Amino acid sequence: MRTEPSWDFYRSFLTVLQQGSLSAAARELGLTQPTIGRHVDALELAIGAELFTRSPNGLLPTDAALALKPYAETAATTAALLRTASGERERVAGTVRVSASEVIAVEVLPGILGPLQETYTELQIELSASDAIEDLVNREADIAVRMAEPQQAALVVRRIGEFPLGFHAHRRYLERYGMPQTLADLADHRLIGFDRQTAYVRMVMKRYAVPGIEFSYRTDSNLAQLAAIRAGVGIGICQTGLARENPDLVHILPDAFSIPLGTWVAMHENLKSSPRYRATFDVLVKGLQDYHRYSTSA
Repeated sequence: MRTEPSWDFYRSFLTVLQQGSLSAAARELGLTQPTIGRHVDALELAIGAELFTRSPNGLLPTDAALALKPYAETAATTAALLRTASGERERVAGTVRVSASEVIAVEVLPGILGPLQETYTELQIELSASDAIEDLVNREADIAVRMAEPQQAALVVRRIGEFPLGFHAHRRYLERYGMPQTLADLADHRLIGFDRQTAYVRMVMKRYAVPGIEFSYRTDSNLAQLAAIRAGVGIGICQTGLARENPDLVHILPDAFSIPLGTWVAMHENLKSSPRYRATFDVLVKGLQDYHRYSTSA
């Protein structure tokens, strides 16, 4: 079976035609002169004809070389196009839309996605910071960090683990109003919580706290609740890992109250072969796993 000559042979052949010598072609292509010579010899062997004759002015093309030139130019151009296309397939570039809760998007993801863009300078990130669940199947987002396990089919899903939530307050607040010793004592404190009593909020308060607790500072934004805790407004629930970063925040009743917040990273399975989606997905998984280990360490 006849083997088609390498496209590199055609490139070397065309450069010798242009430069007039093996040494000049080698300099032009950044190769050695013997390598260029082997490429020309291999091409001559493949077509069964001599391509150059020596003269005082260098190498002169034969009729076979002149006849081969248009084909070699086409082959070299095709090779360059294929190399470019292959590079585009492997290049991490373009836009990736990431959906995450407000707190994760603001407090955690910048430290993960920033270094990713430093590595891949042509990668663009659209970050949707919302507690609403965006539909991955219908491409409302490309990748999602979810606090509820994804149930849709056709998704690639990685479970990160459970982030513990607990009651926290600023030292300034506790110095003024004292430290609660039991969950029942919370009724005597200013509590930060939700404005709307959704089914989830009712379930959490029934399962993890005492009934009858009233919130004196109400907002449905988890990010606004976190800001209020940090400002010393009262006692609220936040991730223990985030609170740990602020030495003025105190974890209250850790043995009596803790909510495990499951976390997953998901994307549509059709995106897993794309370099930009795969790279972003992998970095998010790795970064959130590192953050989880920090959050759950003693």
